[in-house]
Amino acid sequence: MNIFTKNTKTLSTIAAGIMISLSLAACSGADAPAPAETTTEMTTSAPASPMEESAAPSMEESAAPSMEESMAPSMEESMAPSMEESMAPSMEESMGAMADAPFGPGCSAVPATGAGSFDGMSQDAVATAASNNEELSTLVTAVKAANLVDTLNNAKDITVFAPSNSAFAAMDPATLEAALADPSGLLTQVLTAHVVGQRLAPADLAGTFDTLNKDQKITIEGSGEDFTVNGTAKVVCGNVQTANATVYIIDGVLLPKG
Repeated sequence: MNIFTKNTKTLSTIAAGIMISLSLAACSGADAPAPAETTTEMTTSAPASPMEESAAPSMEESAAPSMEESMAPSMEESMAPSMEESMAPSMEESMGAMADAPFGPGCSAVPATGAGSFDGMSQDAVATAASNNEELSTLVTAVKAANLVDTLNNAKDITVFAPSNSAFAAMDPATLEAALADPSGLLTQVLTAHVVGQRLAPADLAGTFDTLNKDQKITIEGSGEDFTVNGTAKVVCGNVQTANATVYIIDGVLLPKG
């Protein structure tokens, strides 16, 4: 082997070693992580604070809403509605009771208890109810004489303008005696002229209405608790309820016209 050949092989071996070293260096450089990039990635991805993400949201989402949703609604939904539902209906019911109550100065003569009281009269038909009230004893005597007890008790939803005892006492004695002497004639005409064939509440009282006396009408004027009947008699105790009638006690007897 000559010297030239020997040197050529030596140079080839050296070159091959250099190429292998360069390849290994290139591979290790590609796989190794860059320190600068690693530091930047850690800085941007790390959480700001565990206390902010766990402790602070729990207080804002759980503690504050619980006070707003539990305390405030309970005050508004439990206290305010209770006052509206308990007090308001009581006022409405009491005002309705006042509107249905009897009125007038003559009501003071009606007994507070017993069959002749307002409660007692409300349980019986009108002729029977009147018989239990001492202020209507003369009227009851006339109704019995005219044989009108069953007619009045069996009537449905009527209004009776009932003269008080003092109303009969104020009549001309001769007229009263003449009426009582003719029970099926004049007396019946007088009494039936005091009865309207429908219930009249105070709000509907003013007007002109037919009576059970086919030849006579009745005219009521006024409003509230102040009414005049046929221009002569006044209502002294009104809106008295019986089982089948509304009664207005008046201070005069309604005599037929003509």
